[in-house]
Amino acid sequence: MKIAAISASQVPSTVANSIQTMKAVHALAQNGHDVTLILTAGEKHPNWSELANFYGLRTEFQIEYLPASSRRLFFLSAVLRAARLKPDLLYVWPLQSAVLGLLCRLPVVLEMHDLPSGDFGPLWYRAFRAFRGQKRQAIITRALEKALENEYGMFHAGEAALAPNGVEIERFEHLPAPPTARRLLKLPEAPTLVCAGHLYAGRGVELFIELAARLRGVRFLWAGGNPEDVDRWKGEAESQGLSNVTFSGFIHNAQLPLYQAAADILLMPYSREIGISSGGGNSAQISSPMKMFEYLATGRAIVSSDLPVFREVLNEGNAIFCPPERIAVWEGAIRALLDDPARRETLARQARADSAQYAWTERAKRILDGFDRFTSQ
Repeated sequence: MKIAAISASQVPSTVANSIQTMKAVHALAQNGHDVTLILTAGEKHPNWSELANFYGLRTEFQIEYLPASSRRLFFLSAVLRAARLKPDLLYVWPLQSAVLGLLCRLPVVLEMHDLPSGDFGPLWYRAFRAFRGQKRQAIITRALEKALENEYGMFHAGEAALAPNGVEIERFEHLPAPPTARRLLKLPEAPTLVCAGHLYAGRGVELFIELAARLRGVRFLWAGGNPEDVDRWKGEAESQGLSNVTFSGFIHNAQLPLYQAAADILLMPYSREIGISSGGGNSAQISSPMKMFEYLATGRAIVSSDLPVFREVLNEGNAIFCPPERIAVWEGAIRALLDDPARRETLARQARADSAQYAWTERAKRILDGFDRFTSQ
């Protein structure tokens, strides 16, 4: 199919919505579709090789940066540009572009990662639900699907596709054993716990620091984070005399698997309220963190906060769950795992096996299943 995709995310950027956009579009291209991604024009327009390294991409697709004097005008101008490409399908993140796409009589797939927000978000969403046309929503969690139905009514058959975030399985094949990965990264040789991602509120850095204080013979590595956040938490660790803590700062996505491979245990220490990149909001009820799928594919034992939405993907066979607020439970679970290599291996093996169903390419196929046949008629 010929697909025009529209995203308001900044590219390049280290925020999750930018990475998720590029991974989802990349999967469409990997599945053989002719894809053009339309983005807002920013200060930088990197070439493909720079983007490939930044986001860990392999299959090239077209990118157009569209100038617009305002965000609202971008949503309209992007759809008009997409229509001129005469696509078989419009694949979008902005609600406004989804509605305008239907008005242009284009088949539309809308990615939904949160409940509509703001003064006009619910109105745009109701319009998308009400307008006629071929349309489908790719919804990242069952919890979000249920919340949307509770607020806006049940979906018609085929109107919604459950589409958790994914992982590029091939990038996590043939990873070195933890000691080898640590040597390649010039990390000290010691039992190592790794957490990947940003340091926003609710991501569990406070718990991470407290665990390091209780387990001083264990190395703690946080891979990722903006410079100002990294500086803040480095200072906090130093003020407590924690020489066993490392904050790497931002890691290009292409290099991230090696950092995760350095772990004996991978951590997901989320709080019961999870902030987003804009600084507000709470995604704890509906979140589908990309690192959760990368952790599975890495093939390491996972210790995660026991949030109901995580149990849509994780289970007792591939992870250990701990209440976010009970530090002693985390400490006990980690000590037990470090003392039990066979248990770690059992969890790791199951995690790796379970990751296969979450390949980005398989996600793209599920989203378009049946829908793509209609658009080609």
